[in-house]
Amino acid sequence: MTASHSDSLVVLFGATAGAYGAKLGSDERELILLVWQVVDLHSKKVGTLHKSLVKADNLELSDQCREVSGLTPEGLSKAEPLDRVLQQFSQLVASDLKLLGRSSYTLCTDGQLLIRQVLHPEASKKNFLLSDCFYSFYDLRKEFHTCYPNSAPVKDQTIKSMAEYIGLETDETEEDFGVWQVKTMVAIIFSMLSETCITDCRFTDPETVKYKYETGPCSKSEAVDSETVIRARGLPWQSSDQDIARFFKGLNIAKGGVALCLNAQGRRNGEALVRFVNPEQRDLALERHKHHMGSRYIEVYKATGEEFLKIAGGTSNEVAQFLSKENQVIIRMRGLPFTATLEDVLGFLGPECPVTGGKEGLLFVKYPDGRPTGDAFVLFSCEEYAQNALKKHKEILGKRYIELFRSTAAEVQQVLNRYLSTPLIPTLPTPIIPVIPPPYTIAAGSIRDCVRLRGLPYTAGIDDILEFMGDATADIKPHGVHMVLNQQGRPSGDAFIQMKSSDRAFLVAQKCHKKMMKDRYVEVFQCSGEEMNFVLMGGTLNRSGLSPPPCKLPCLSPPAYAAFQTAAAVIPAEAALYQPQALLSTTRTPQASAAAPPTVTYYPAQAAQLYMNYTAYYPSPPVSPTTVGYITAPPAAVAAAASATHTPMLPQPGALVRMQGLPYNTGMKEILSFFQGYQYAPDDYNGLIQLNDQARSVLQAPKEWVCL
Repeated sequence: MTASHSDSLVVLFGATAGAYGAKLGSDERELILLVWQVVDLHSKKVGTLHKSLVKADNLELSDQCREVSGLTPEGLSKAEPLDRVLQQFSQLVASDLKLLGRSSYTLCTDGQLLIRQVLHPEASKKNFLLSDCFYSFYDLRKEFHTCYPNSAPVKDQTIKSMAEYIGLETDETEEDFGVWQVKTMVAIIFSMLSETCITDCRFTDPETVKYKYETGPCSKSEAVDSETVIRARGLPWQSSDQDIARFFKGLNIAKGGVALCLNAQGRRNGEALVRFVNPEQRDLALERHKHHMGSRYIEVYKATGEEFLKIAGGTSNEVAQFLSKENQVIIRMRGLPFTATLEDVLGFLGPECPVTGGKEGLLFVKYPDGRPTGDAFVLFSCEEYAQNALKKHKEILGKRYIELFRSTAAEVQQVLNRYLSTPLIPTLPTPIIPVIPPPYTIAAGSIRDCVRLRGLPYTAGIDDILEFMGDATADIKPHGVHMVLNQQGRPSGDAFIQMKSSDRAFLVAQKCHKKMMKDRYVEVFQCSGEEMNFVLMGGTLNRSGLSPPPCKLPCLSPPAYAAFQTAAAVIPAEAALYQPQALLSTTRTPQASAAAPPTVTYYPAQAAQLYMNYTAYYPSPPVSPTTVGYITAPPAAVAAAASATHTPMLPQPGALVRMQGLPYNTGMKEILSFFQGYQYAPDDYNGLIQLNDQARSVLQAPKEWVCL
């Protein structure tokens, strides 16, 4: 029996300073031991058995390592580092092969962990290259199972179990750690070569490790197995697909299988989806959970093929043609002048970094109507040219500085998909009528008829609060449960409840204080409506009294939410035809401001309460004890409501644009020039709000600027 690629095997065994067996390499511990022996497949002769200790940077050994291997830090401190040990390995193997009259060999290991999870990751971190022999090897467990199909599954096999299956009698205690393993593996190989093998077993199909990551496009119509995809989280923002491939060094990533995720602003969010060639490689990748990339640990989780296609898949023929040139380095350019041409960009890059294919290696990102976005992608044939281009980061083209970053094929798809899906003109949302009980105004007096719940479990909902209060639920005012969310829109652990009287609030505070909810005790304090409002508006409530909100100035709320006058702390009945985020507070006239500047509070109606805490706005969940539903409003009702109310309505969330950092001498002309190419309101409406024809027929525009 012979091997197709070599006439000899080098049986290799290794151990790290940490986990052993099935968890080898999962803890990032360094290699401390290598044992090997050459086996001639033709003559069934063996070379000298070699054992070499490896000096690790961290000589601290785990308890399991000390117990199993018998090694000590003192003994390892006298050993050679890994790169020198591997040089000695190559020299000794070559010498043994010469004595046996052979010239080529392939490694054979017990499983794949030593090569994929230990040697390749450690060599990558220590910045030295492994010789070619470590990119091809035989997995003895797989070869054994092929030869003996009735044996245990590959993942459950060990050297001892394989020896027992074929009846080999060995005593592990008679040999040093590592020596017994190699001798037993050699005996198993000879047994597989003998007549006792059930099938015609041949060492002809070695495992391979890819030398480098291959880039390439991915189509949305492509089938992606969910068992081959992982999500990596916590990546440095400047990391590229090559950096991620280096983190997973030793594992085979599918072509174009690294997809860096972008946030809503088109910037990397520290996550990536990675697709491997098979589920076995994906399972090994999951073992690298919380391994380090530089000084940061990376979280690794399972993901789905659908998630990968959503990020990396594309349908544009232009993008597919651009990415069809394989093994190219992609650079993203951001901040280009809108008037920049292909010639301008090529001139900016210069002759020291030639673009692959000239103009064909440039891809401008545009909106659906053809307007430039200021982004472009460039292809370079080698790393040297890409590095030269990156040196031009923040150099000037025209009157603007240009940012240059490493990019990926998946990022090209994401950016193009994002801009191509941007609507040219926003449309009016479907009007809805909330089916709610009569409006109820939140009290703002000094009567202590409210209670504050502090220390709620973050998973607690309104139903949990009602169950927590027990019989006192009957004394809650309609729509009187108010959840407080933090700056990320998640539960803060606080809630306010309005009771029917101060006596009821006192009894609840006495009865429920430090009562358990799930696995936490909850503090319950009696408070007033005024105190509740202060907290919801960003102030703090403590033993020393009230601390005002960080920002007292009444401002218009962000585009996604609405602001309302204190005198009517609920949505007007007429305005209920539209979603709360489609409403804007009535603009203030100079006379009204001079007489009594109204304070703005943020309490929409029952169905969608909006609270501001720490100067941010938070939507509260649907309030108890009723359930809120919605029905579509007829067009006639929409028109009637729009004409009956003076409250202007925005066509959709985000139609109101807030501009920061304007020069103090900026006028209307400069602002309109800045938004050139966008459709804004008609001449009699000075606000920067985008409207289509349908919206103009319904909405009434104010006659003054919307100031923020």
